[in-house]
Amino acid sequence: MISVDSIRAMPGVGLEVDDDPEALARFVLERNWSDGLPVVAPTAERVREMLRWCDRPVDEPVGKVPPRYGEATPLRLAANAVMAGCRPEYFPLVMLAVEALCEEPFNLYGVQATTHSCSTLVVVNGPVAREIGMNAGHNAFGPGNRANATIGRAVRMAMWNVGGAIPAAGDMSTYGSPAKYTYCVAENEAANPWQPLSVELGFAADSTTVTVYGAEPPHNVNDHESLGGEGLLQMIAGTIAQTGANNVYYAGEPLVVIGPEHAATIARDGYSKADVKRYLFEHARVRLGAFSPDNRRRRYTQFAPYVPDLSPDQLDRPIPVIKREDGVHVIVVGGAGKHSAYIPTFGPSRPVTRELRTHGGERVTRLDQLRQD
Repeated sequence: MISVDSIRAMPGVGLEVDDDPEALARFVLERNWSDGLPVVAPTAERVREMLRWCDRPVDEPVGKVPPRYGEATPLRLAANAVMAGCRPEYFPLVMLAVEALCEEPFNLYGVQATTHSCSTLVVVNGPVAREIGMNAGHNAFGPGNRANATIGRAVRMAMWNVGGAIPAAGDMSTYGSPAKYTYCVAENEAANPWQPLSVELGFAADSTTVTVYGAEPPHNVNDHESLGGEGLLQMIAGTIAQTGANNVYYAGEPLVVIGPEHAATIARDGYSKADVKRYLFEHARVRLGAFSPDNRRRRYTQFAPYVPDLSPDQLDRPIPVIKREDGVHVIVVGGAGKHSAYIPTFGPSRPVTRELRTHGGERVTRLDQLRQD
């Protein structure tokens, strides 16, 4: 196990600052090392405690984070996790999320540098999520749970400090999003009438996985009136069918979050998760006439720019938001209440799922498999 002295001897380590919280806050903000919220000082002792939950070489990058393409070594990620307020046992999920984000299909450069408002959403499945007490129920996307809040924040701090996604420099988002502070949730597997996301994607039921999305904040689907599954799906499809989200233009994979009450009703009426996806693919469509003339002419090339007017039949042409039957992810999150959510994605980005394993390749079902004593 790495020692405190060896951490202190590493290049860039050993800066001194007054331990007063206000002095620390000024110090990191002046150097663009913080998201604007107060941080925990990443002392060598605290970083070492974080690294007790890492069974790989601390200077071996798990990926390179654009737009700076900084090397995301466990040591650097541990320092950011400390600053974000993570408990040490959360650290394996932080590393796994960053590793997934750096995979090519995710297009992290695009997500980090775009003018769009997307952020990096982390969805956790499996026994480790339950072991550390992640919130999958009431207010799961909101405040009040340390694991959800600080894992998401640690990932975002790494995007900032390792990747260089600093506003108006590496991150060019026009107006940003509160999801750029933290965006992390666990799936409510206990209330899920279908397979959890991890099992659906081919992982064992006792696997812990993270799935990452380049995602907007959730958009609520309020439906207290529909008494059956088809009515609920019609309302969800109607919420998805909007002109301004990237998914109508790009072949991305948006996320639908179904609340437990809605999920129970939909499943009761015989809909499998595959049926849900098929329904949304077929019904979440936007009438071509809903787009502005310039959008119709510039984005839908089957209508040439020099055609001044379109017939009513052409204007009624349905444009799919979801580009193929399996082109949408469905998870169950939340507590009691007749609400679900639609989460549009960046567009030219694919979700990536990684399984939590030891450095030697063994599936991790409990955290003590990773702890270094």
